[in-house]
Amino acid sequence: MSAHAAPADLPSLGRVATVARPSAALLWTLGFGCVFTAVAFVGGGGLDLGPATTVEIGLDLAGGALIVGAILAGRTARRVYGAGAMWLFAAFAALTAVSVIWSVQPSDSWLEANRTLAYALTFAGGIVLAREAPARWDALIGGVALSCAAICGWALLTKVFPGALAHDETFARLRAPYSYWNAIGLTAALGVPAGLWVGARRHGHAIINALGYPAVGVSVVTLLLAYSRGALLALVFGLAVWLWLVPLRLRGVAVLAVGGLTGLGVSLWVFSQGALRHDNVAIPARAMAGHRFGFILAVMVVGLYGAGLAIGFAAARHPMSEIARRRAGIALIALLCAMPVAVAVGLAASQRGLTGSISYGFDQLTDPHSTLPGNDPSRLSAIGSVRARYWNDALNEWKEHPFKGVGAGGFGTARTRVRTDVLSVQHAHGYLVQTLADLGILGLAATLALLAAWLAAALRTIGRRRDGAVSTPERIGMLTLLTIVVVFGVHSLIDWTWFIPGNAVPALLCAGWLAGRGPLPKPDEPEPTADAAPLSVRVREGARTPLPAARGALAVVFALAAVWAAWQPLRAQNAGDHALALAEQGQYAAARAAAQDAIDRNPLSADWYFDLAVIDTAAGNAARTRADYQRAVQLQPSNPETWLALAQYELDSGNPRGALAALGPELYLDPRSPEAIATFLQARAQVQQAG
Repeated sequence: MSAHAAPADLPSLGRVATVARPSAALLWTLGFGCVFTAVAFVGGGGLDLGPATTVEIGLDLAGGALIVGAILAGRTARRVYGAGAMWLFAAFAALTAVSVIWSVQPSDSWLEANRTLAYALTFAGGIVLAREAPARWDALIGGVALSCAAICGWALLTKVFPGALAHDETFARLRAPYSYWNAIGLTAALGVPAGLWVGARRHGHAIINALGYPAVGVSVVTLLLAYSRGALLALVFGLAVWLWLVPLRLRGVAVLAVGGLTGLGVSLWVFSQGALRHDNVAIPARAMAGHRFGFILAVMVVGLYGAGLAIGFAAARHPMSEIARRRAGIALIALLCAMPVAVAVGLAASQRGLTGSISYGFDQLTDPHSTLPGNDPSRLSAIGSVRARYWNDALNEWKEHPFKGVGAGGFGTARTRVRTDVLSVQHAHGYLVQTLADLGILGLAATLALLAAWLAAALRTIGRRRDGAVSTPERIGMLTLLTIVVVFGVHSLIDWTWFIPGNAVPALLCAGWLAGRGPLPKPDEPEPTADAAPLSVRVREGARTPLPAARGALAVVFALAAVWAAWQPLRAQNAGDHALALAEQGQYAAARAAAQDAIDRNPLSADWYFDLAVIDTAAGNAARTRADYQRAVQLQPSNPETWLALAQYELDSGNPRGALAALGPELYLDPRSPEAIATFLQARAQVQQAG
């Protein structure tokens, strides 16, 4: 053996082998991914008060902690990029809270204020992270890709193992973990740009980059099995932005073509299976087909990962020449340009012709009475939607209250006066129309100002090629963040998924990071390290932040106030539930005290007066019961439910004239209510019988 041989190649006896620690980049990526995934699973559909409150409190605490940490750690006066957008977001949250004063449903306005404030702190947290840890931009994108893959994977597993994971599911469309198919569709759409970045980037390890291929495939399968047309439309817009701006088009198209087409093929196979396509299928049949689907999914994931490795290694060993890349790029651009031309030619050759087809499609999209698509894969190619009805109702609400709207979260309550159906709908399924209905011109102006400020900050970060911006890895990452935000924004225009924290939180954090990063360093400047301050920040040597401790204390107070405000409605609900439980046990005095606690914690809700009425009815106190219903009416006179509850009590108490008096305002506020109409007919009949 040579004297120069390295004995360290063999483990030494009596020596403990050292274990490599995970890199900081990996920990940051896992951290972002775990946070986003936890928000999605805990928050669910965003409508259940308990989980929503848990998420909001977590966001308030996390955002507040980041802001306080940045204030206390800042020893020099630095320019805060994105500060304008941050303050405008805070102003919009304040407007949402102030709308409690004129809201038709003040309790819901309080809930919306809590949600908006939590989102504002999430956005501010993104700004702080971009300012204090600018080198972790790749971990943020990786975290989005990781969480979207995990959430989509869980949704697909509910179809693979329906007996264990979705035994009470009756629909074929995917909707876990949000209980809403368009929400999981949006998560899948958000995962595609992140997956493209992972698979197409030039830096990073090939073993990791190859994961982008199965990530895109899983996202495409999830989106299509959710039958989500809105998510598909948002993804098309996002892909157009990514392919237009990101100078990795050939690499991106390779990931998209291999992963996307494979996912499309798997989805088409699912559409051919009746047990996986139809609603209300028995568990045994669903399970048998689901197991076959699971096997195909596993083969797809393994095959796409292998394809990603092969393509990556082939590209590294045999890179394309500059001429070949240019020719391929020209061919790709020509193909993309030919696609809309082919669609136009196809429409022109149809029975309605080009203009007729466009006119028909527009009518189907905007007609409140258009034919609704079925709940099957055919809806992916359908145009008609019930959204047009909700949009029309929202615009009618806005016309009646053009300046300040009906109050945040008031759409569902105010809609009853203008609706043409008997559906109970809480959201207008479109951010702009709901903002107009809820907050009027004030809300729309605040939204547009926030959008303009954010776009200015994002453009400052990304820069323009004509101004000398160079496509460094970080700039490509910022463009990917922009794409993620665009996908979320487009989808929010046509659905209510911004209420769902699993969709909104990743997009808002990406938006905040993009606004707060500031101008990117030039190619000849060193890349920022994890612990270094942003190179783009203007620093005045020796300048001190005035009273950092006082400002930090103020931020702590604000964050704790936000937590308290978010917690009170849940505390009130718990007290109301406790009051009803005590009433069932015959403890009426304690039940009234618990109901009063609910009123003290959330004095804006009429629910606690309804609870008091139930308690007083059980206790046999008719005078108090009538007073309870009257207090509910006084609290929310624009809510038809309070008038209907009073009318039904008067009718049950043998006072039909009093019921008719209460039904007048109720039928004005909700003229199509079946319950109110039935109560009115009964009361009128009793009055006529009494002579």
